[in-house]
Amino acid sequence: MTIGLDSSVISTHYWHALDDGRIQCDVCPRACKLREGQRGLCFVRARQGDQVVLTSYGRSSGFCIDPIEKKPLNHFLPGTSVLSFGTAGCNLACKFCQNWDMSKSREMDTLADAASPETLAEAAVAQGAHSVAYTYNDPVIFMEYAMDVADACRERGVRSVAVTAGYICDAPRREFFAHMDAANVDLKAFTEGFYRKICGGSLSPVLDTLEYLRHETDVWFEITTLLIPDENDSPQEIEALSRWVVERLGPDVPLHFTAFHPDWKMRDKPHTSAATLSHAREIAMSNGIRYAYTGNVHDAVGGSTYCHHCQELLIGRDWHALSKWNLTDDGHCRFCGTRCAGVFSGPPGHWGRRRVPVHLAR
Repeated sequence: MTIGLDSSVISTHYWHALDDGRIQCDVCPRACKLREGQRGLCFVRARQGDQVVLTSYGRSSGFCIDPIEKKPLNHFLPGTSVLSFGTAGCNLACKFCQNWDMSKSREMDTLADAASPETLAEAAVAQGAHSVAYTYNDPVIFMEYAMDVADACRERGVRSVAVTAGYICDAPRREFFAHMDAANVDLKAFTEGFYRKICGGSLSPVLDTLEYLRHETDVWFEITTLLIPDENDSPQEIEALSRWVVERLGPDVPLHFTAFHPDWKMRDKPHTSAATLSHAREIAMSNGIRYAYTGNVHDAVGGSTYCHHCQELLIGRDWHALSKWNLTDDGHCRFCGTRCAGVFSGPPGHWGRRRVPVHLAR
């Protein structure tokens, strides 16, 4: 397939030529090897002539104002709104994808909305959004666009959030996250077998991303694991996952255990039970995780934040909406003075559960 030049096609630099005439993309561990006109598995990075190009620059599958808690981020500017957008394609092949209409799209018509980085940043300011989220599909595959948007946002005091599976190689990882202020990393499971069989990828690079974020950056990040019945929800796996987080990342990294619903190519699986989510949260906390959450369910206890020192309620939540606030403006417990890990700036926002589509001009 030949790719025509237009404003959405730009050059990239994470690739190298192979001796057999193919070009290898070096953005993610998939290492797609491309001949002229071929696209990588992600769909949006493709070979054009003697280089790999990004074909979705400035194009989106839609824009929306969300609560920051929907990302989910519970410790990053709670209660504020975030301007969210994504593109098409993905560099993993998760059979359970809950955004498959975008991430699995192979139609450029999906990218009907368009906006320059400056337009997006100005829209975030105009809408009162404190941050912009690169989400719905994985921003590492459109990293050049995401980084330019992040730079435009930073100039206007708007922060950037990556919602990602963390499946990215070392050099692009370092460049990409240098532009981000926060991230939610989707840790699909804690076994290589799950990643290989269900996602068409590997666990190890994701763990590398998590350790990089924790030990080499100031990016605030939280971790989400979607619990799928009989696939990645055993107490033994949750035990291993939470122990690894405490030992390698520390007890202050929030863990979100969220409910699966049948979708894409896994419609034969049942919904995750509330009991499974609650048990996962209990296991994580028993292993030393200070902030463990349940998600995609109404659970005021599992969705709320508690002081790890005095156990008092710090932030009451139910389905993205805040109900209680017992933190100082700089994030300390009002009862005992213990610091709550996260990024806090003044009183909480009041965006609530609203989700508001936004239409932007080119």
